[in-house]
Amino acid sequence: MDSMKSVLGGPGSYPISAVIIAQDDEVRISKAIQSCRLFADEVVVIDGGSKDGTVQLAESLDCRVFVNPWPGYAKQREFGVERAVHDWVFLIDTDEVVSEELAQDILDRKPGLTDRAVAFSLYRIGDFLGRWLDKGEYLVRLYNRKEYGIRNSLVHEMPEVSEEKTVKLNGILWHQGFRSINDHVARFNKYTDLEAQTAYASGKPFKISHLLLRPPARFLQKYFLHGLFKKGISGFAVSIFWVMYEFMVGFKHYELNSSGRLARHNAMGQAEKEKKGERSYAVQ
Repeated sequence: MDSMKSVLGGPGSYPISAVIIAQDDEVRISKAIQSCRLFADEVVVIDGGSKDGTVQLAESLDCRVFVNPWPGYAKQREFGVERAVHDWVFLIDTDEVVSEELAQDILDRKPGLTDRAVAFSLYRIGDFLGRWLDKGEYLVRLYNRKEYGIRNSLVHEMPEVSEEKTVKLNGILWHQGFRSINDHVARFNKYTDLEAQTAYASGKPFKISHLLLRPPARFLQKYFLHGLFKKGISGFAVSIFWVMYEFMVGFKHYELNSSGRLARHNAMGQAEKEKKGERSYAVQ
């Protein structure tokens, strides 16, 4: 489905397409869309097959909407980038909101987007249990699709850009990712599945040292180094969830390795049986 409601030739010398991938998030998507209006010449929404009113809401906000059955994060993101009208692309999720300062900075930079090899990163801060967490992360979200593609990974899919080619934008991308503890646990389960599958597919060996050291190291990093001890129960909960995350990735990686070894063992055993059967037949 394509509503074909794009805004061409808008403000700035180099037009920008904002691309959002969506799935059953009619509650949040409108804020994400509206926060891009100052600098985006079009907003493209790729819906994975929502059962709520996400598609209808996006169309009512003059977005170009495409429905594509969910193929995975990286492929869905790339699907959206390919359907953008403009080469300069801004990536945003339905639970993210561009701050006024960030939107203004992107708008101010539009006339100077002459070097397509330069990509732009922004500072994203998340929330948990009703509190904003001070420590965020820089993510590349504005880039030229003619120069860079999306990293082909099961999770953490972003433009494949080296750090020396990135420029940091001013302002904040607010990540309103917390919905409930149940939802958080469900998403952690999904993300750790993908993380473990990525490690297994890349041939990384399981190491018991990682399982023993990474979870407590992650707690120390989040709670003390990143200052989450200042955020009360919210900061403590986030730190504990990161411990859980590391344990789950480690155990799932071990499980995949064990399953792979068992499958190879069974295959070798079957081959040996067939080989012995052939020799017996030859003797007879």
